[in-house]
Amino acid sequence: MSTAAARHRTTSAGYVFAAPFLVIFTLFMALPIVASFVMSFTSFGLADLASPLGASFVGLANYGALFADQTFRQAAVNTVLFTVFGVIATLAIGLAAAIGVNRALGRLRAIFRVGYYLPVVTSIVAIAVIWRFLLDPDYGLLNDLLRMIGVQPVNWLGDPNLALPTITAIVVWRNLGNAMVLFLAGLQGIPNEVYEAASIDGAGRWREFRSITWPLLHATTLFAAVMTTIGYLQIFEEPFVMTQGGPLNRTLSVSIYMYQQGFNFFHLGYASAIAYTMFVVIAAVTVVQFRLLRNET
Repeated sequence: MSTAAARHRTTSAGYVFAAPFLVIFTLFMALPIVASFVMSFTSFGLADLASPLGASFVGLANYGALFADQTFRQAAVNTVLFTVFGVIATLAIGLAAAIGVNRALGRLRAIFRVGYYLPVVTSIVAIAVIWRFLLDPDYGLLNDLLRMIGVQPVNWLGDPNLALPTITAIVVWRNLGNAMVLFLAGLQGIPNEVYEAASIDGAGRWREFRSITWPLLHATTLFAAVMTTIGYLQIFEEPFVMTQGGPLNRTLSVSIYMYQQGFNFFHLGYASAIAYTMFVVIAAVTVVQFRLLRNET
């Protein structure tokens, strides 16, 4: 068999093995993505489900309507606040936890690592439901503890000024294990000889962190920041289960608003425009993070 024939046979076999994935990806991913993009330029609604090709083309009207939509602006502000404070807190606490776990000895390191990471792999809906009961203003365990020390119960999820910070804290607690694992992997990749040399030179803990640990973790920080930011910008489950976006839309995220428009009101064209606006925002934020953090590595 000639070299060309053997290469052609190998290539054909590769396409055969890849064909099932390509078919599934095309049917369930590529086509819906293209269809939703086209849909964002139409007035596609409930009446158009029977005849999708009959939807009216509205051009950029859906995207223009977003800027005049006060509810969307509120959802965007909520999402930005949630992302900024959530990402900073998650990375900071995750790094602190990673440093602490990295200094633990023997089996304690594995125990703490599992403990921090357990909320990450637990069902998000289950966690949200449990926290909703724990924070109940009348029967919640947290308010029972406050009563025991003479403090009045707090309506954690019903107060417009407390609902978003409360949910942000819960999401930070659930996600810090993921950041901790990433930072822990980065810390374990730093040679001990570097710290030994710094110790001989008289460097303290803070000096070691500022001059050795932090600079050598820039690549890990970049990855953790990008992935955490993408997740926070798409926040949906916790506020949806715990508050449905309330009170007064103070916990309404862009993802929840997109869901409401698409599946509650069946404004599918408008919901698609929201989805692609979020896609552009996430892509832009990711590019900015790469430029800012990569330049420091």
